[in-house]
Amino acid sequence: MTQETFNAQKIPAVLFVCSKNGGKSQLAAGLMKQLAGGAVTVYSAGTKPGRSLNPQAVESLTELGIDITGEHPKPVTDEVLDTVDAVIILGTEAKLEPHEGTRFEIWETDEPSDRAIEGMERMRLVRDDIKARVQKLHSELTGD
Repeated sequence: MTQETFNAQKIPAVLFVCSKNGGKSQLAAGLMKQLAGGAVTVYSAGTKPGRSLNPQAVESLTELGIDITGEHPKPVTDEVLDTVDAVIILGTEAKLEPHEGTRFEIWETDEPSDRAIEGMERMRLVRDDIKARVQKLHSELTGD
């Protein structure tokens, strides 16, 4: 196998980051895993990992047939940063320095609570905003 053939078969990898790694980054990771079906390696992490996942985030994915039970908040590691092709920060709370040679984006996600929308209604709006962005990113990473 030539180097060019090997490179053509490399699976792109993405890291989704938020502050606690309990909500938005877990939503994005779950959505990308379902959409990519193995065509993208997916990681999620938090700059200040919380103790548990946001139950409403888990439920909003369950509504789409995505099961993230078994996931837990994880810290950002240099090992993962060195592995991925793209780092996506969700929201403005998490702070992370761009990694040289790695695509780096900040997604300022919809915040329905600013409009007095709370609970599951809020989480579905956040999920759907992230889902649209994940679909676009998936197309860019895979060429589909």
